[in-house]
Amino acid sequence: MKEFFKVKTIDQVLEYRTQFVPLETEEVPLGNSMGRILAEDIHSDIDLPDFTRSIMDGFAVRGASTFGAGEGNPAYLAVKGSVAMGEIPNLSVGPGEAVRISTGGMLPEGADSVIMVEHTEAIDETTIEVYRSVAPGQNMVAVGEDIKKGEAILIGGQVIRPQEAGLLAALGKQAVRVRKKPVVGIISTGDEVVPVDKVPGPGQIRDVNTHTLLNQVLELGASAIPFGIVGDDYDALLAKSTEALDRCDMVLVSGGSSVGVRDFTIDVISAMEDSDILFHGISISPGKPTILARVQNKQFWGLPGHVVSAMVVFARIVKPFIEHISGISGRAPKKIKFTATLSRNVASAQGRVDFVRIRLIQKNDTTWAEPILGKSGLISTMVKADGLIEIGMNTEGLDKGTEVEVILL
Repeated sequence: MKEFFKVKTIDQVLEYRTQFVPLETEEVPLGNSMGRILAEDIHSDIDLPDFTRSIMDGFAVRGASTFGAGEGNPAYLAVKGSVAMGEIPNLSVGPGEAVRISTGGMLPEGADSVIMVEHTEAIDETTIEVYRSVAPGQNMVAVGEDIKKGEAILIGGQVIRPQEAGLLAALGKQAVRVRKKPVVGIISTGDEVVPVDKVPGPGQIRDVNTHTLLNQVLELGASAIPFGIVGDDYDALLAKSTEALDRCDMVLVSGGSSVGVRDFTIDVISAMEDSDILFHGISISPGKPTILARVQNKQFWGLPGHVVSAMVVFARIVKPFIEHISGISGRAPKKIKFTATLSRNVASAQGRVDFVRIRLIQKNDTTWAEPILGKSGLISTMVKADGLIEIGMNTEGLDKGTEVEVILL
């Protein structure tokens, strides 16, 4: 009879990430960089903006010329001319003078602020009344106020979002160096598993795990290749696993990771060239029968067959490993933690970490985490869930009203 190895804690499992190196880099066009992981720090080679510009439609002035101005005591300024968008001003602003300017226009020499057009009134073509004072620096952006030349503005290992892409565009970056996307192979196992286009017979189930795991992989920005279903057959699983390993950076096999007589994942891993089983079993529920092996310097995972167990293990355990080889850095900005208040008592067994599915409910200005109870084979419980809460291995449950951190799904 097969036996579990000595189970590992979550922290012990996550330490194995260092045994796998981040993927190589590639250069992609800026337009295709969304969601990719920066492979290098980016330093600005220019000041941004590189000229002093207005952020309002109005008049470029010296702030001192408007001091004390108000509805009952307007300041009168002489209008010297205007600055068109995209041109370098050929005039300057002195005391008691103003120059018409549009949003984004370059401030003329001598101007240190912009008075909004709404706070002025034209007396004639060359004179305006100003009904509100402005301080130097108001309604304008100085050279380098956004980004200074030489400043480190993006950190290698962070995800490129629309705002990062916009910043790179502002710096004139037409291409960016990123980490290659991990390619994850997915294999479902079990004689009882049939494709989704078939009607299950007695004792059979449709292949749910391929589709849940595939979409969890895609959600992380990685690529996924489904390799279909393999029955409880050692030779077939070895052949399919070998094919997946040749084509992918990581392989996920769902089912066959426990210790039954028809669970072949451990045997297949042991038979593969240059393989090392790192652990078999994690002290969590659901998801204890989880395997990680290093095979030819790639990750090979054996996940539980129950859909909830496989999804929870992926969300809490596999995801950090994918992020690691994707090149996501510990220096990258951290996500804000989300907390809620537990709506009822939840029991837990000591000696393991329990992950409880919860839905979030907003009531009386409080966000409540309501536990969703159900066995690990019930996909509907994951559909209803907004997230998971973690109950530590040395905790005998949580009481109603406890503030809990939510792992959003």
